[in-house]
Amino acid sequence: MSMVPTVFFIVLLALVWLFLMLCAMWSSDRGVAGRPLSQLITLPRKRSHAPKPFAGLTYKPPCAACEQEATSPKEAPAVPPNPMPASNRCPRRVDTSRHFCPHPTCEYRGWVGLGNLRANGHPNGGPWRQFHCRACGGYVFETPGTIFHGKRVPVELMVRVIACLAEGLGLRGTARVCEVDPNTVLQWLVEAADQLQAFSRDFLHDLHLRQVQLDELYAVLSAVKDGEGSAAEAIERLERAPHWVWVAMDPESQLILTLGVGERTLAMAQCIVHHVAQVFAPECAPLFLTDGFREYMTALLTHYGHWVQPERRQARGPAPKSSWRPLPGLLYAQVVKQYRRRRLVGIRHRVVFGTLDRVKQVLAACSWQINTAFVERLNLDLRQHVAAVGRRVNTVCKHKAGLRQQLVLFHAYHNFCLPHASLRLPLTRPEATKGLGSARRWRPSVPAMAAGLTDHVWSLREVLLFRVPPWPQPAGV
Repeated sequence: MSMVPTVFFIVLLALVWLFLMLCAMWSSDRGVAGRPLSQLITLPRKRSHAPKPFAGLTYKPPCAACEQEATSPKEAPAVPPNPMPASNRCPRRVDTSRHFCPHPTCEYRGWVGLGNLRANGHPNGGPWRQFHCRACGGYVFETPGTIFHGKRVPVELMVRVIACLAEGLGLRGTARVCEVDPNTVLQWLVEAADQLQAFSRDFLHDLHLRQVQLDELYAVLSAVKDGEGSAAEAIERLERAPHWVWVAMDPESQLILTLGVGERTLAMAQCIVHHVAQVFAPECAPLFLTDGFREYMTALLTHYGHWVQPERRQARGPAPKSSWRPLPGLLYAQVVKQYRRRRLVGIRHRVVFGTLDRVKQVLAACSWQINTAFVERLNLDLRQHVAAVGRRVNTVCKHKAGLRQQLVLFHAYHNFCLPHASLRLPLTRPEATKGLGSARRWRPSVPAMAAGLTDHVWSLREVLLFRVPPWPQPAGV
């Protein structure tokens, strides 16, 4: 009998709680009914696609190449001596303006175009010309500092071997065609790469360009380190490892600014942009065009940035911290490609630094749009002229050094020796050819001519015979 009041009490509480809930729901329905429909439906927030201004970084991104240059001692530029007056003798017809005296005690050592050298013929009927220095009285051949110095091999054979390598033939294929030992071909390639690297560095400096396109090319190297570990470990290292060939070029003149080999990381992007910044004049800041690789932004910000002190927004409190921001003249745009199942489905253009109007203003001089087509077309030339990066080939290099040597050869050959049909110049008058063909209506041109670095197409022998001065020469020489 005692259980009945308890059950009755619980049921009463449940009815009271149900009555209160119904009253609350009824009041909420009246509030909702009084509101407009736009307040009842919650619309999703639209994401703004407008570009936001770059707020800057609180630190300057580090660059290993810049730090190495800052720590290395810099030599003071030498003062060139006065040009030597012409003698009363009959003037020589041989041009000596590209040669210099190498003797350490000579006042004119390392200086070109000062009139201190005179051609002295070919001693004992040899293949190389001799020069006489009027300042120190010494004699020098035209081969020191080149791959021909001290060689008894015919010059035509060495030039043909280097030409085969420059046209994309592998080391062993070149050795079979020219009937030379493969180790000899490799030795000549190493010596030519050292000389050609100095040759390109001597010409590529203080450039004034409007555009630069950068890209990375996938390559395959055979990861082998000679002399380390046992034979079994060496066989394991024969597995191919992926690497990247980095390219920077001027799309207007087709001039290659720099080439590099390394992983697709920020450190390598910093190195490439550092070399690109070195070949430009100090006041030159061109338009940079790349793919969607985000590390380019940090690398460009490192070399084309400065500290900016923001303005105070409040009269009291600590001063705002300075930030590292891009220079006002820096322009950088990206071509972002969207892939789905390894197929290109869309392309989007994005301006990272600068404004879209300023980017279009630079490209309007050539009637272009934002693109990286020219550097991507250069990737095909790389695969055709560098045997180590061709597709489905058996000429894969065993380490980065071998690939770098072939790239250095391609760098000089492409810029100075290989005529481009898109750069040819029309002749005022057609020139008759030696054969029975039609008259020549076009003048061949190379990227170095289009960029104003030279006035003629260089032969490969002429490039290999060029002696690089030991220090920079005056601008007027």
